[in-house]
Amino acid sequence: MSSQHLGAGEEFDAVTFTGDHGRGRAEDSLFLECTFDGVDLTETKLSHARFTECSFSGPRGAGTDLSDTTWLDCTVTEPRLGAPQVHGASWRRVRWTGGKVEFANFRGATLREVAFVDCLLIEPDFAEATLTGVTFEGCRLVQPDFGRAKCTTVDLSGADLVAPRGLASLRGATISRVQLLDAADALAAELGITVAS
Repeated sequence: MSSQHLGAGEEFDAVTFTGDHGRGRAEDSLFLECTFDGVDLTETKLSHARFTECSFSGPRGAGTDLSDTTWLDCTVTEPRLGAPQVHGASWRRVRWTGGKVEFANFRGATLREVAFVDCLLIEPDFAEATLTGVTFEGCRLVQPDFGRAKCTTVDLSGADLVAPRGLASLRGATISRVQLLDAADALAAELGITVAS
C-alpha cells in the first residue's frame, strides 16, 4: 500500500511514503512496518509519533520534529538531515547507517541498543541523554556534546571523535587508547586538573 498523505493522530500500516512531505503533520500517529523512500521531511511535525519496524531510505530535510517519538526495530539509511529535533525520544534496536546529519538534538533522549554505522554527525547534542548499548562504528563525530549524559556499555572506540564535549559524563563508555590521548587535555580541563608542561 502506498500513500502520499500524512495525518495527525492516524494509524499507518505497511504504507510506503515517497516524495515531498515537507511541513506535513503527523503528530501522535502510529507507523507500523512503513517505508519512507527518499522523503523530504523539511519542517515535518512528527512529535509523539510511534514507529515500529519502519525503514527510512535517504530521508532529507531540515528542522524535522521527531521530539518525544518512540522507535522500535527501525532502520535509517543514508540520511541527509539538518537540525532534526529528537529530544525526549525513545529508540530501541535502531540502526542508523551512512549519511550526514548536522546539529541533531538528542537532549534527554533514551537510546537502547542503537547502532550508528559509517555516519557523519556534526555537533550532535546528547546532553542529558541516556545511552545504553549504543555503538558508533566507523562514524565521525564533530564536536559531539555528552554533557550530563548517562552511558552504559557505550562504545565510541570505532569512531573518529573531533573536539568532543562533556567527556566527564562518559563514565560507562569505551574509547580507544588513541582517543584517550587525543582527548586528554579537554578531559583534564573539564575535571579541573592542571597539567604541568
